Amino acid sequence: MSDTHVPARARGLPGELLERIAAADVVVHAGDWTDTATLDLFEERAARLVAVHGNNDGPELRARLPGTARAELDGLRLGVVHETGPARGREERCAALHPGLDVLVFGHSHIPWDTTAEGGMRLLNPGSPTDRRRQPYCTYMTARIEAGSLVGVELHRLPPRH
Repeated sequence: MSDTHVPARARGLPGELLERIAAADVVVHAGDWTDTATLDLFEERAARLVAVHGNNDGPELRARLPGTARAELDGLRLGVVHETGPARGREERCAALHPGLDVLVFGHSHIPWDTTAEGGMRLLNPGSPTDRRRQPYCTYMTARIEAGSLVGVELHRLPPRH
Protein backbone atom coordinates (compact mmCIF):
# COMPACT_ATOMS: atom_id res chain seq x y z
CA MET A 1 0.00 0.00 0.00
CA SER A 2 0.91 3.64 -0.07
CA ASP A 3 -0.30 7.06 1.02
CA THR A 4 -2.07 6.12 4.24
CA HIS A 5 -2.05 9.76 5.42
CA VAL A 6 -3.30 8.98 8.94
CA PRO A 7 -4.63 11.06 10.70
CA ALA A 8 -4.67 13.86 8.08
CA ARG A 9 -6.97 12.07 5.59
CA ALA A 10 -8.48 9.37 7.82
CA ARG A 11 -8.78 8.78 11.54
CA GLY A 12 -7.46 5.25 11.14
CA LEU A 13 -6.89 2.40 8.73
CA PRO A 14 -9.77 0.26 7.46
CA GLY A 15 -10.32 -2.97 9.43
CA GLU A 16 -9.93 -5.08 6.28
CA LEU A 17 -6.47 -3.63 5.73
CA LEU A 18 -5.42 -4.21 9.34
CA GLU A 19 -6.44 -7.88 8.99
CA ARG A 20 -4.41 -8.20 5.77
CA ILE A 21 -1.35 -6.66 7.43
CA ALA A 22 -1.44 -9.22 10.22
CA ALA A 23 -1.93 -12.14 7.80
CA ALA A 24 0.72 -11.18 5.21
CA ASP A 25 4.23 -12.63 5.08
CA VAL A 26 5.53 -9.25 3.87
CA VAL A 27 3.89 -5.81 3.91
CA VAL A 28 5.09 -3.11 1.51
CA HIS A 29 4.37 0.59 2.12
CA ALA A 30 5.46 3.17 -0.46
CA GLY A 31 5.43 6.25 1.77
CA ASP A 32 3.32 9.17 2.97
CA TRP A 33 2.53 7.78 6.38
CA THR A 34 2.36 11.30 7.92
CA ASP A 35 2.57 10.03 11.51
CA THR A 36 4.87 7.75 13.45
CA ALA A 37 1.97 6.00 15.24
CA THR A 38 0.94 4.37 11.94
CA LEU A 39 4.50 3.18 11.32
CA ASP A 40 4.58 1.81 14.89
CA LEU A 41 1.31 -0.05 14.23
CA PHE A 42 2.70 -1.62 11.05
CA GLU A 43 5.92 -2.63 12.77
CA GLU A 44 3.89 -4.31 15.55
CA ARG A 45 1.50 -6.16 13.22
CA ALA A 46 3.57 -7.03 10.14
CA ALA A 47 5.74 -10.14 10.07
CA ARG A 48 8.09 -8.17 7.79
CA LEU A 49 7.82 -4.58 6.60
CA VAL A 50 9.54 -3.12 3.53
CA ALA A 51 8.83 0.61 3.55
CA VAL A 52 10.00 4.09 2.57
CA HIS A 53 9.16 7.67 3.51
CA GLY A 54 7.21 9.98 1.23
CA ASN A 55 7.14 13.69 0.48
CA ASN A 56 4.59 14.37 3.26
CA ASP A 57 6.62 12.59 5.93
CA GLY A 58 8.47 14.72 8.46
CA PRO A 59 11.89 14.37 10.07
CA GLU A 60 10.89 11.62 12.54
CA LEU A 61 9.66 9.31 9.77
CA ARG A 62 12.60 10.20 7.50
CA ALA A 63 14.96 9.24 10.33
CA ARG A 64 13.33 5.80 10.57
CA LEU A 65 12.69 5.03 6.88
CA PRO A 66 14.83 5.24 3.72
CA GLY A 67 13.81 7.05 0.54
CA THR A 68 14.40 3.84 -1.45
CA ALA A 69 14.16 0.26 -0.20
CA ARG A 70 15.19 -3.03 -1.80
CA ALA A 71 14.48 -6.56 -0.70
CA GLU A 72 14.85 -10.03 -2.11
CA LEU A 73 11.72 -12.08 -1.51
CA ASP A 74 11.94 -15.76 -2.47
CA GLY A 75 14.22 -14.81 -5.38
CA LEU A 76 12.15 -11.79 -6.48
CA ARG A 77 14.05 -8.48 -6.53
CA LEU A 78 11.71 -5.83 -5.11
CA GLY A 79 12.20 -2.09 -4.94
CA VAL A 80 10.06 0.53 -3.20
CA VAL A 81 10.03 4.32 -3.74
CA HIS A 82 7.44 7.00 -3.17
CA GLU A 83 7.61 9.12 -6.32
CA THR A 84 8.35 8.15 -9.93
CA GLY A 85 7.46 11.38 -11.72
CA PRO A 86 4.86 11.88 -14.45
CA ALA A 87 2.96 8.95 -15.98
CA ARG A 88 4.36 9.72 -19.44
CA GLY A 89 7.68 7.88 -19.78
CA ARG A 90 7.38 6.22 -16.35
CA GLU A 91 8.36 2.72 -17.51
CA GLU A 92 11.52 3.84 -19.31
CA ARG A 93 12.51 6.25 -16.51
CA CYS A 94 12.03 3.66 -13.75
CA ALA A 95 13.88 0.95 -15.66
CA ALA A 96 16.84 3.33 -16.05
CA LEU A 97 16.76 4.56 -12.42
CA HIS A 98 16.19 1.16 -10.79
CA PRO A 99 18.08 -1.47 -12.81
CA GLY A 100 18.06 -5.07 -11.72
CA LEU A 101 14.59 -5.07 -10.16
CA ASP A 102 11.76 -7.44 -10.97
CA VAL A 103 9.12 -5.24 -9.29
CA LEU A 104 9.01 -1.57 -8.29
CA VAL A 105 6.22 -0.47 -5.92
CA PHE A 106 5.55 3.27 -5.78
CA GLY A 107 2.92 5.70 -4.57
CA HIS A 108 2.39 9.47 -4.45
CA SER A 109 -0.37 9.85 -7.09
CA HIS A 110 -3.03 7.77 -5.25
CA ILE A 111 -3.80 6.33 -8.71
CA PRO A 112 -3.54 2.53 -9.08
CA TRP A 113 -0.99 1.50 -11.71
CA ASP A 114 0.12 -1.88 -13.07
CA THR A 115 2.42 -1.95 -16.08
CA THR A 116 5.55 -3.70 -17.24
CA ALA A 117 8.61 -1.83 -18.48
CA GLU A 118 10.67 -3.00 -21.42
CA GLY A 119 13.04 -5.54 -19.95
CA GLY A 120 10.33 -6.99 -17.71
CA MET A 121 10.26 -4.84 -14.56
CA ARG A 122 6.70 -4.65 -13.19
CA LEU A 123 5.58 -1.26 -11.84
CA LEU A 124 2.82 -1.25 -9.24
CA ASN A 125 1.04 1.61 -7.48
CA PRO A 126 -1.59 0.33 -5.03
CA GLY A 127 -3.40 3.68 -4.76
CA SER A 128 -4.40 4.80 -1.26
CA PRO A 129 -6.51 2.94 1.32
CA THR A 130 -7.61 6.23 2.94
CA ASP A 131 -7.57 9.05 0.35
CA ARG A 132 -9.05 8.22 -3.04
CA ARG A 133 -8.57 11.72 -4.47
CA ARG A 134 -9.92 11.56 -8.04
CA GLN A 135 -10.38 7.79 -7.97
CA PRO A 136 -13.76 6.08 -7.45
CA TYR A 137 -12.46 3.93 -4.57
CA CYS A 138 -9.78 3.76 -1.90
CA THR A 139 -7.52 0.83 -2.78
CA TYR A 140 -4.61 -1.44 -1.88
CA MET A 141 -2.94 -4.40 -3.64
CA THR A 142 -2.04 -7.95 -2.73
CA ALA A 143 0.22 -10.36 -4.60
CA ARG A 144 1.89 -13.74 -4.24
CA ILE A 145 5.41 -14.80 -5.08
CA GLU A 146 5.92 -18.25 -6.53
CA ALA A 147 9.34 -19.52 -7.53
CA GLY A 148 10.76 -16.01 -7.69
CA SER A 149 7.91 -14.62 -9.82
CA LEU A 150 5.14 -12.23 -8.91
CA VAL A 151 1.73 -13.84 -9.47
CA GLY A 152 -1.83 -13.10 -8.54
CA VAL A 153 -1.58 -9.30 -8.30
CA GLU A 154 -4.97 -8.03 -7.20
CA LEU A 155 -6.25 -4.49 -6.68
CA HIS A 156 -8.72 -4.36 -3.78
CA ARG A 157 -11.42 -1.72 -3.50
CA LEU A 158 -12.37 -0.62 -0.04
CA PRO A 159 -15.93 0.31 0.91
CA PRO A 160 -16.69 4.03 1.21
CA ARG A 161 -16.11 5.59 4.63
CA HIS A 162 -19.07 7.14 6.37
